[in-house]
Amino acid sequence: MRILLPFLFAFVVSTAAAADPWSESYRLEASGKYLDAAAQIEPFVKAGEFAQLRHAWLLYLGGRFDESVAGYQRAQQMNPNSLDAPLGLTLPLMAQWKWKEAADVTRKVLRSAPWHYVASVRLLVILEAQKQWKPMAEEAARLAERYPSDATAWVYLARGEAASGKAEKAKDAYRRVLQIVPGHIEATSYINR
Repeated sequence: MRILLPFLFAFVVSTAAAADPWSESYRLEASGKYLDAAAQIEPFVKAGEFAQLRHAWLLYLGGRFDESVAGYQRAQQMNPNSLDAPLGLTLPLMAQWKWKEAADVTRKVLRSAPWHYVASVRLLVILEAQKQWKPMAEEAARLAERYPSDATAWVYLARGEAASGKAEKAKDAYRRVLQIVPGHIEATSYINR
């Protein structure tokens, strides 16, 4: 009987997952079958915001960027106060290199939720992609002021300063990174070059 229990448990769990489209959606996502996962919950997208957000996320993962954008926009219409929807929207926009649109959405999030960490970091990524070094360094400096123990803010500050030709300021920022993350490869490499 002991030998049969693990097999019986696995059968019950897999049967329950197959009967529940949400569980099956997560199982398929975990195995990299994003569009199959999206198909599992597609019947529910009009019923609620979470279904719409999840569906848009899976479409993004599956490379269906325009459909993902539309899904996140529908989720935003369902809940105009949502931060999840516009933050999600930035992902397919960034994947399509629609930097200006992604920056506009991110800045809108930051107007309603100043210093939201995820929005702030995404803005840094966008500014870096556009090679807007000075604004990137300025945003990173403000973020590092609010999150002084966060290495990511200091890395972006260092990158912005380095790309602007301010080597000493870049080294100072990278030294701060090394205090937070000893042995950080990028920081160590820059300082030792």
